[in-house]
Amino acid sequence: MFDPELDLLVERVIRAPRAAVWRAWTDPKRFEQWWVPAPAVCRVERLDVRPGGALVTQLSEDGQEFGPHLDAVILVADELERIAFTNAVDSTWRPADPQPIAVTADVFLVDHPDGTAYRMVARHGDPTSRKRHAELGFADGWGTVIEQLAVLVER
Repeated sequence: MFDPELDLLVERVIRAPRAAVWRAWTDPKRFEQWWVPAPAVCRVERLDVRPGGALVTQLSEDGQEFGPHLDAVILVADELERIAFTNAVDSTWRPADPQPIAVTADVFLVDHPDGTAYRMVARHGDPTSRKRHAELGFADGWGTVIEQLAVLVER
């Protein structure tokens, strides 16, 4: 369900089968190739795509110095169909106060005549958080990484 007062949305048709998109989400080496907008570089510390599993990444602007990026817990992992995670709880299952916002991301993969219909809903706890996420460049950031994901799997 999408609530326009609380949620942000990005959708795209990726010209690749769902299995290829799923693999890009679940294989750490493939995940690193698209997860952050280039030229930044991602390093996966932990990627355990199962309910209760961890999603921990580091980010580098120069490819040398890495710092914390995301520390989240996987909420849903329905193979080839859906992945949901939140940074409101960290990978050790402790309550978190992530900056700049807490978010739950819900990714849906559906067969499409041209490949995979990809839909990501960013869920926020209040309208102020939603607005802040939008102002921080949600559309550009997620648009860029979805494009990078598409390039990776459409090869």
